[in-house]
Formats: sequence, structure tokens, C-alpha cells
Amino acid sequence: MHIRKRVEGGRKSVGASDSDALRYAIYFIVLLGTVSLFADMAYEGARSISGSYLRTLGASSAVVGLVSGFGELIGYCWRVVSGHVTDRTGRYWAIMMIGYGMNLLAIPMLALAGDWFSVALLIMMERMGKAVRAPARDAMISHAAIKTGRGWAFGVQEALSSVGAMLGPVLMFLVFLCGGTYSTGFLLMSVPAALTLIVLYVTFRRYPHPQAMEAASPAVKQVLPRRFWWYAIAAAFLAAGYVDFPLVAYHMEVMSLGTSTLTPLLYALAMGVDAISAMLLGKVFDRHGPKVLLGVIVPAAFFPLFAFTSSISLIALGMVLFGLGMGAQESIMRAMVADLAPVGRRATAYGYYNTIFGSFWFIGSLVLGTMYDLSLSTMVTIAIGLQLTSLPLFLMFLSDRRK
Repeated sequence: MHIRKRVEGGRKSVGASDSDALRYAIYFIVLLGTVSLFADMAYEGARSISGSYLRTLGASSAVVGLVSGFGELIGYCWRVVSGHVTDRTGRYWAIMMIGYGMNLLAIPMLALAGDWFSVALLIMMERMGKAVRAPARDAMISHAAIKTGRGWAFGVQEALSSVGAMLGPVLMFLVFLCGGTYSTGFLLMSVPAALTLIVLYVTFRRYPHPQAMEAASPAVKQVLPRRFWWYAIAAAFLAAGYVDFPLVAYHMEVMSLGTSTLTPLLYALAMGVDAISAMLLGKVFDRHGPKVLLGVIVPAAFFPLFAFTSSISLIALGMVLFGLGMGAQESIMRAMVADLAPVGRRATAYGYYNTIFGSFWFIGSLVLGTMYDLSLSTMVTIAIGLQLTSLPLFLMFLSDRRK
């Protein structure tokens, strides 16, 4: 089989063997993964201290839950619009440049914020940028993944993303260790934010038409199948119970369990586990299919049981389980969306999936953040229960073979 290969932004097409096509796709996936690495270094570095930063500015636990949840709501729900626009226009790169540009602006501006409301607005801005860019990025990865295996492709992308998400908090730790402030840390994050746009532009120059790596089949209906919606509903319950890290950071601040240096290190631990599990689970997914997800849901669901204790060791264990769950969500769960959606509706499918996922995450974050002040044990019970509710729903999805 041959593909039409375009190089260095030129218009000349040349034939490529299967091995050349595989190598071409791998380089593309690694480059996009590097873009995610720098972007997540900036965002997750800021996110690792956002919960404690909001508290120092006078925010309550409910506000922290609202800000993190509403930020994720924007970051997911706008993807319906972005996904439709991407599929209709094919302007993958322009859309991604806009999204990552918003990231470049929002992160360093956190250093200038003087109240929690300004911080909240900037967090929303960064999440909007992710909403703009994510469907185009995921669709492009899915096109390249036809050559490499989708679990592997999304696993690599998430692993590189998680490396960045681990390095960002470590840099924040070093900033505080050297006597720096929150503002110093946020300004430092502007460096990886700028590197994100540089690598993105290099990738665009080398791969101007990534959708050409996977040809659409005229025999396949360009509609989302019934199983896609079963899958999205199951994922929604998982999202609703997944406590976001800022609330964990808030809990540590309330319990006086650690200084500002310890919080980002625990988040870095979670991201390290995320990176390793994404790679491993991606390979297992390519070999055994979506049933591998069932083996991850149960242990990951219990991370709040450990993360909301008064023991640093138990919180660290909770972060390991948190990272395991994130690795599954960002690798095999995203890969499955590509398997369920036809080529011409790929970005749209990611838009719908992420909107449902993010809406439930927002509702869950708001409820759990409010419950934290009322009853910590009840909050933990609800979080675990919601995640375990997704288990029978995923079983129904696996048993439903109808289109």
C-alpha cells in the first residue's frame, strides 16, 4: 500500500512504502506529543499551585471546586463547537495556533492577578484555549494512529504530555525552594508556553496535511454510532466522581500537611504515574481492546479514600491511583473514541465526547467541592460511588455490538 506523502510544506507528493509511512506517522505523533509536553509543563505547573494560591487570596473550598470544575466545563464543552468547525473547514493548524496562543497569554498573566476572581478568569481563558485546540489535535493523532495503533499513539502523546505535567510542578517546587513567590513561578511558566508555539509551527511546516494519512471510506456512513453514545455516558459518570487536584491541594493547605513546595511534588508524582500508565495501557489496548479499561476503573476509583487523609504517605498513594486513572482517561479512552467514529466525523466525535465528559466533571467538582465543607467522609463516598457506577455502564457498552 502507498500513501501520498507531503514534506516540508511543499506541494510535491511522492510514494512511500509501508515502513516509510509508519516512520512518517511516528515522527508526527512524537512532535505533537512534544507540543503537549511544553503546553502541559506551563499549565500543570500553574495548576499544581492554583488551589493553594486561590486559598491565599481568600477563596473558599466551594470556590476552588467551582473554579476548577467550571474551567474544565469550558475546556470540554466548547469542544463541540471546535470539533464541528474543524471537520467543516479542515483548518487543523489555524485552530490549534489560536488555542495554544491563548495558553501562552493566560499563564504568565496569573503573575499579575491580585484577587481570586482574576485568577479564576485566567484559568477559564487557558481552558478555553484547550477547548479550541483539542479536537483538531486528537483528530490529527487519530489519522496518524491508523499506521501505529491507536492505543500506542494516544499513549505516547499522553506520556509526553505527562512528562511536561511532571516537570512543570517540579519547576514550581524549585522556585519555592529558592525563595521565589507565586508570581515568580507563573512568570517562569511563560518559557514552556512560548516553546509550545515554536514546536507547533515546526510540526505544521513538516506536516501541513495530516488528514491525508488516513483516507475516508465512502462505504462508511459519516454518522456517530449508537455505541459511541453508550461509551460517552459511561465515561460521564467516571468524570463526575473524579476529584480534581486543586481540591486535594486545598485539603493539604487546610490540614497544614505541607508547605507550598510539597504540593507540586505530589502532583508531579501523579503525572509521572500518568505517563508510565498511559504508555503501558496504550499497548495493552491495541492488543486486547477496550476491556482493559475495566481493570483500571476499580483501583483508580479509590484514590479519594487516600488523598483526603491526614497522612502524607497515604496522600502520595492516592496520587499514584489518581495518575493511573488519568493515564487511562487520556490514552485508551481517547483511543476508543477514534475507533467508534468515522474519519469525516472524528473531530466532531471528540467534541461531543469531551463535552459530555466535561459537563459531568463540572457538576461533580461543584458538588464535591461543596460537600468538602459539609462532610469530608460523605464527599469521599460520593466520589468513589460515582466512579464505580461507570463500571456496569462500560459493561453494557462492551456487550452492545449494534451500530
